[in-house]
Amino acid sequence: MTVTVEDIRKAAAQLAGRIVRTPCLRSETLSAMVGADVFLKFENHQFTASFKERGALVKLLSLDEAQRRRGVIAMSAGNHAQGVAYHAHRMGVPATIVMPVSTPFIKVQQTRQLGARVVLHGQHLAESELKVHELVAAEDLVLVHPYDDEAVIAGQGTVALEMLEDQPEIDCLCVPVGGGGLLAGMAVAAHATRPDIEIFGVQTRAFPSMHALLNDQPLECGTTTIAEGIAVRNAGRITSAILREHARGILLVDEADIENAISLLIAIEKTVVEGAGAAGLAALLTHPERFRGRKVGIVLCGGNIDTRLLGIVLQRQLVREQRLVTLRFEITDLPGTLGRIAGLIGEAGGNIIDVTHHRLFLDVSAKAADLDFTIETRDAAHTAQVEETLRAAGLKPRRLSASGS
Repeated sequence: MTVTVEDIRKAAAQLAGRIVRTPCLRSETLSAMVGADVFLKFENHQFTASFKERGALVKLLSLDEAQRRRGVIAMSAGNHAQGVAYHAHRMGVPATIVMPVSTPFIKVQQTRQLGARVVLHGQHLAESELKVHELVAAEDLVLVHPYDDEAVIAGQGTVALEMLEDQPEIDCLCVPVGGGGLLAGMAVAAHATRPDIEIFGVQTRAFPSMHALLNDQPLECGTTTIAEGIAVRNAGRITSAILREHARGILLVDEADIENAISLLIAIEKTVVEGAGAAGLAALLTHPERFRGRKVGIVLCGGNIDTRLLGIVLQRQLVREQRLVTLRFEITDLPGTLGRIAGLIGEAGGNIIDVTHHRLFLDVSAKAADLDFTIETRDAAHTAQVEETLRAAGLKPRRLSASGS
């Protein structure tokens, strides 16, 4: 059996009124930045902040009464977990979710709040899957696979139907891919609707499982990524077969590219996405030549990012843009010096975030000290102006790198 556009249209009818029909809107600013017409599908607006509700609900609706009474089980890094837990609870179906121990706390907490039993097991999804099979055998549970299931794939494919109904001029899709459920479903729906549309998947270089499989390359995975939602070591069997036929290719992006995309979406679109949700935009920013002049649809597939991590990402972006810098001064340790430097920075328009006074470093004289000023500026040019003001006053600021050296 494979997934057809008729399956996806049936899934769309089943989902109508049960999930949010999320908007697909053109981004004026991002379009100007990349030289393409960029359309964003806001799947982070779903109740559980992810597209995963679609496939989870379609699968649950396919179960008979006996299967529903037995209960369901899934392995997930978070978003599939919440989709299954939410809709299973609404349907009165017991749900068990096995999650890697590294899953962000917010996703674990939200899954429990939605009524599911959560079992934390393994460092990554492949180890969680082994636990799932143990529990299926021991407790006679029904598996709701996160991606390698025809009903799930059909549900995810409804994203493309909605996008092309709302924005029929889209001629290219750029879709995050882990196990491949979203990309496979969207590819089937899109090519049935518009045969000439180009479809790209996007993976992080840390977990390039589908890229390696489709290109017959050995798989080498990292240990961690900000895009844990697509950190899948075992690409799907059903999904990969579909993608061999329908996908133009899988693009790889780095962690810094994803962080940049998360920050831009907050700054420009005022919308919060997790790492996986930003992967599509990261690909446009990393490979602009592939998309220049095109009408590109991007899926913001999830918005479940830990607030602490989000704060770190935004701070790191300020560092990359040279809007947040640390300047070190080696000074004679005399009264008034700190105040003089602070006054010069303020007159130049810099905002002082933090000051650290080092007297015990052995690479400076005992009568001297190192002063570190962390300052915020408007942009890189303004930072350079602040430094020039300090030098003109006879000071010798040394900009520290992000590693503190």
